[in-house]
Amino acid sequence: MNILLIGEYSRLHNSLKEGLEALGHKVVHLGFQDGFKQYPVDLPLEKKWDQGWRKKCKVALYKLTGFDFSSYLTYQQFVRIQDQCMNFDVVQLINENSFYCQPNTEIKILSYLFAHNKKVFLLSCGDDYINVNYCFDHPEYKSAVQPYLDGKISKKAFNGVLKFKQKNFKKLHDFLYQHIQGVLATDIDYHLPLLGHPLYLGLHPNPVNVDKIAYQPLEIEGKICLFLGINTQSYYKKGLDVFETALEIIKQKYPEQVEIYVTTNLPYTEYITHYVKAHIILDQAYAHDQGYNALEAMAKGKVVFTGAEPEFTKQYVLSKAVNCNATANLNQLVEALSYVIENPSELISIGERARKFIEKEHHYQKIASLYIETWQHTNR
Repeated sequence: MNILLIGEYSRLHNSLKEGLEALGHKVVHLGFQDGFKQYPVDLPLEKKWDQGWRKKCKVALYKLTGFDFSSYLTYQQFVRIQDQCMNFDVVQLINENSFYCQPNTEIKILSYLFAHNKKVFLLSCGDDYINVNYCFDHPEYKSAVQPYLDGKISKKAFNGVLKFKQKNFKKLHDFLYQHIQGVLATDIDYHLPLLGHPLYLGLHPNPVNVDKIAYQPLEIEGKICLFLGINTQSYYKKGLDVFETALEIIKQKYPEQVEIYVTTNLPYTEYITHYVKAHIILDQAYAHDQGYNALEAMAKGKVVFTGAEPEFTKQYVLSKAVNCNATANLNQLVEALSYVIENPSELISIGERARKFIEKEHHYQKIASLYIETWQHTNR
């Protein structure tokens, strides 16, 4: 098949591309490089007028006229490469707002893609209309909406989520769902809100290229190393504030037993080198399932504190832990960290099971085959 993947979040489409190519398919990857993470893409787009004085000018212009200069510049970039974005068997969008444009501009780009390709599929990955509204309608649902409702995140800082509650983004959502073949979820957090939707094509777990990730069995000869990689853009959304507080408590509680590493906003290639020594990785506290960073760390054999709610264990029929469920409850988090620190043999066992779980449920070629099967057998 000839496939165009659009967008990137945490290396998801990079890993899927590797799986598809290993199976003999031709793949082109278009999009931004996920901010400071700088993931590779074949047809790169660049966010312009998005910082400094240019951003201030852009915002002022938008307030005065409703014209978004960044959207215009993105559209112009797409026009220059649009001839390379046609005649594909399958196009897959990573999100409802893959181009980060205002809805009217996004619809212009999408219209071209729908008109010049055979099938277009959508991932529910990151924030979108259905997921965001579900989280607000169910405030008890573990999600990044909870810290916002708790007042930890300002309305301005949460605009990237709140925009999906606006009428113009509802228009974009409706346009997409009128034209796509179907929507696929990448993990439990996106799977549950889509259950029962007529266009929902099921859970397609994040692919992990285990051939590129060396398994390193945990060895505990000295101090237990804990690692936290901070992304300031998602600091409260992922509960990193709770993690930092928990680490301070753990540092005081076990001064001779633990070693703690914290980094901030590292590009992906640097980030993965910084947690090599770590036994424990702190990932996120407001999730049911794992995102790509957690999965990659699990593939290395690390013990990851991340989403591992009952819905996750039920989905994969797990009788023993392959990671540790993290919550924003500080006492529970400290208690869970204390347990694995005081029971190093359990750390080693979880790390072993983590790698086996990734190989079984997230192998990049297995997941790529699942995508191919869905794409080929879905006609609308």
